[in-house]
Amino acid sequence: MFSWSTKDGKRKKDPELFQTVSDGLRRLYRNKLFPLEDTYRFHDFHSPALEDADFDNKPMVLLVGQYSTGKTTFIRHLMEQDFPGMRIGPEPTTDSFIAVMHGEQEGVVPGNALVVDPKKPFRKLNAFGNAFLNRFMCAQMPNPVLESISIIDTPGILSGEKQRISRGYDFAAVLEWFAERVDRIILLFDAHKLDISDEFSEVIRALKNHEDKMRVVLNKADQIETQQLMRVYGALMWSLGKIVNTPEVVRVYIGSFWAQPLLVPDNRKLFEAEEQDLFRDIQGLPRNAALRKLNDLIKRARLAKVHAYIISSLKKEMPNVFGKENKKKELIANLGEIYLKIEKEHQISPGDFPNLKKMQELLAVQDFTKFQSLKPKLLDNVEDMLAQDISRLMTMVRQEEAAMPSQVVKGGAFEGTMNGPFGHGYGEGAGEGIDELEWVVGKDKPTYDEIFYTLSPVNGKVSGASAKKEMVKSKLPNTVLGKIWKLADVDHDGYLDDEEFALANHLIKVKLEGHELPADLPAHLIPPSKRGGGGQLE
Repeated sequence: MFSWSTKDGKRKKDPELFQTVSDGLRRLYRNKLFPLEDTYRFHDFHSPALEDADFDNKPMVLLVGQYSTGKTTFIRHLMEQDFPGMRIGPEPTTDSFIAVMHGEQEGVVPGNALVVDPKKPFRKLNAFGNAFLNRFMCAQMPNPVLESISIIDTPGILSGEKQRISRGYDFAAVLEWFAERVDRIILLFDAHKLDISDEFSEVIRALKNHEDKMRVVLNKADQIETQQLMRVYGALMWSLGKIVNTPEVVRVYIGSFWAQPLLVPDNRKLFEAEEQDLFRDIQGLPRNAALRKLNDLIKRARLAKVHAYIISSLKKEMPNVFGKENKKKELIANLGEIYLKIEKEHQISPGDFPNLKKMQELLAVQDFTKFQSLKPKLLDNVEDMLAQDISRLMTMVRQEEAAMPSQVVKGGAFEGTMNGPFGHGYGEGAGEGIDELEWVVGKDKPTYDEIFYTLSPVNGKVSGASAKKEMVKSKLPNTVLGKIWKLADVDHDGYLDDEEFALANHLIKVKLEGHELPADLPAHLIPPSKRGGGGQLE
């Protein structure tokens, strides 16, 4: 349990007691941030108020992509199990938002029932109306993957004439709502369909403030040859660069995410490595969930502060009696100048301000006479939260992570590649010979012995200086060679005998072939004469 007192003793008579990070975030939001949001009508402009379920829910992964890019198949691949309401086909099959979540009994909860459940983080979706709720459901099922994360499947984004047909609800706004609350956004692309439709462009722009959560998957990459894959990858990066206006390159994972044989197996190793990288990223979500919620609350607090300055500035400029409507139109037209004034007066970064055009549209339907003037106490509470409470919660985050180091997603496809001969990199690099009875280095030892005896060993051993002359011929950096020396000098006597010298050369070969060196020498690489007894690794 962690406790601290606020600086103002009058404001809080007792020290605040936070049992967990989630509990701390919930109470900080309710006591310090929510009053500011409520006073300046933040929820009418930006995002609905947060509820308890938003702080307690499991990490969520949002899948977004055009139709037939393999979103639903990707979920099935992760879980290795069908889920209720699942439909897969080349045509636009998934016409609903499906929240795939853990439940003791398999079944489907329709959208209208889902948004009144206080235990689910979807209550505020009620604002999007029946047209959306009729296209929203929760598929519950017992599955080990869903014990750690929830997955949101989305309707395929349309292209061509189909995208002109209205869905009956604001698709981009719904995705933006989810983007604010999920831990990871995965954009799926089909290697055969790289065209980014108008609706997809609109969606990606709606996700603009969440690039840190965004990952891109180039799916079905096993259906094209290596040369074509290079061109497709380049075209995808070029297309994304035009829409995602950031100097950083978006991380793109290339592969074929389903349980079928590879059509073109030439890039098997690449696909395996990419899949492992993506799986590691997803597996780390439960461990980083508290930190993500903390980060999102900080972003929300910064926006709420700026919003308060904007609304109070507009209120200050409004006349008391006559000409209110004309003044309102003038203020909306000159909103950019008000932004600049607030930026200079309060030393706020331009990146913290809401989108100008969107803000002008929202202000047009508001009654400026109901806006509140600036209330320094509310802003001081938020400043105190950002300066004091959040830093203390950061300490709690690290302590919670240390107490639960094994918080990773388990089950489904995540189990298939963790152990055994089909684990990524098994039997390669330093793992070569792991299942063999004979010492794997022994195959090349005669060659290494010839070099060893040219170094004039004394009492069957060569010194570090002598070994260095030979080892530097590999042109590897001294830092790498130093690590190889440390691994090869099994008995730690500062010299290498013939077996240790052969081991050093084997590790150099492993590194030159592009593999990583192990942190500790694997048991199967220990020279036979050093196994057991006092010569065994500590």
